[in-house]
Amino acid sequence: MSVYKKFAGQTMIYGISTIFSRLFNFILTPIYTSVYAQGVYGIFTKMFSYASIINAILAFGMETTFFRYLNKHEDKKQEVYNNSFLVIAFISILFLVTGLIFTDYITRFTSSSDGHASYDEQRKYVQYLIWILFTDAICVIPFAKLRADGRPIKYSVVKFFNIGVFVVLNLVFIYVIPAVIKHDLAGAEWLSSWFKPDWIGYVFVANLVASISTFLLLLPEFGALQLKFDKQLFYKMFAYSWPVLVANLSFIINENLDKILLGKYLPANIADYETGIYGAVCKLAIFISIFNTAFRLGAEPFFFSHSKDENAKTTYANILNYFVLALAILFVGLIANIDLIKHFIDKRYWIGLPAVPFLLFGYVCLGIYMNLSVWYRLSDQTRYGLYISLVGAVFTIVMNIILIPKYSYMASAWVSMLAYFIIMVISYVLGQKYYPIPYNLKKISIYLIISTAIVFISFFIFNRNIYIGNALLIAFIAGVAYFEKNDLMKILKRTT
Repeated sequence: MSVYKKFAGQTMIYGISTIFSRLFNFILTPIYTSVYAQGVYGIFTKMFSYASIINAILAFGMETTFFRYLNKHEDKKQEVYNNSFLVIAFISILFLVTGLIFTDYITRFTSSSDGHASYDEQRKYVQYLIWILFTDAICVIPFAKLRADGRPIKYSVVKFFNIGVFVVLNLVFIYVIPAVIKHDLAGAEWLSSWFKPDWIGYVFVANLVASISTFLLLLPEFGALQLKFDKQLFYKMFAYSWPVLVANLSFIINENLDKILLGKYLPANIADYETGIYGAVCKLAIFISIFNTAFRLGAEPFFFSHSKDENAKTTYANILNYFVLALAILFVGLIANIDLIKHFIDKRYWIGLPAVPFLLFGYVCLGIYMNLSVWYRLSDQTRYGLYISLVGAVFTIVMNIILIPKYSYMASAWVSMLAYFIIMVISYVLGQKYYPIPYNLKKISIYLIISTAIVFISFFIFNRNIYIGNALLIAFIAGVAYFEKNDLMKILKRTT
């Protein structure tokens, strides 16, 4: 089987599961933004921004380390699995115990004083979130094992079930229970004794139940564990994983810290309101984020398993070419139809639409960076991933602190875009020095420049006119098809 066909096949399965899972989740966005006020949605956005950062810490870079050492030590696959899980389990249990003990302190640190939620309510949010994070963390390596074993179907089923439980419970809390109470149906009296209308805490409850259901579905993978710890192997894995941890943490900071800083550096009376608007429009960039995630899920095990192939570097270069091509088309297509897509959030949040082009281009750069990062992962030079990501994180923190007080969430969108662009460029330069891959820089640059120019014209000059935007999209696709037809035919012949 062609390596391209195998890569495309697995990535497509991961992609379909990721797309549908995230889209089901995305369905909740217009519901949330219509039911909850901007300030309340701001609390939700801020809390889950903290959660993203903590998730990276609990995973400790072990997911990538797991894939690397499975292929590096093929005679110790069970030991790699045991070590990876036990490290995360130890950190997660420590986090759970510490978090529950210091719940009050955490609540005071994260809480808002603008009247959108009482202290006791925010304390409950924190407790729910601690249990969600713990449950999700201990499932990281069993999930990774499904990918490493080449079982994308089961991976997708578990993901679908997780998001299905989450969505259904949200709909029950937002629509079904209020309808039962309103029409005095069976059980209405009991439900009205505890139910709180429009309480955002039910989002946390639904998430926790979904996380527990995932844990239960992964029990067979947990059953394959052996509670044996290989110290010598751990020292090697730790040397590889901690720079990955810092790198992952820095990327999460780039993506989520802006929402936290908005709450810290804007006046208290508008902080949650502005954060809510920004959190909602960030959801409109979800489609490129989905594409990047699907690529990562398929690419990470693929890159490691094919690293010893004679033509591996050429394969990686070709994959990037078509990855960028797909990203560019998606980028132009989303902006061309932004006046349709905006209806996924309530019109109260449309004031934040000017941030979307900058957020989307940032995700384009992040996707390219994820592809480029293969060089330091395969050459065991993960410290460079640490250095690169620290540059991005420091830039994000400093520039947000400087610009947020004056430009609010627009500053966050600009800084996010520039941070991802900077780490993309740095990774390319260092990669060509330490692990050169023959990327077609000229072609990639041309597609990025043309797609960015089309987006600027469509959004800012023609004021998001859907007809002109789609005409430009069709012209762009036609031009790509004309110039790429020969290479595309070669790829198609290889996969048949």
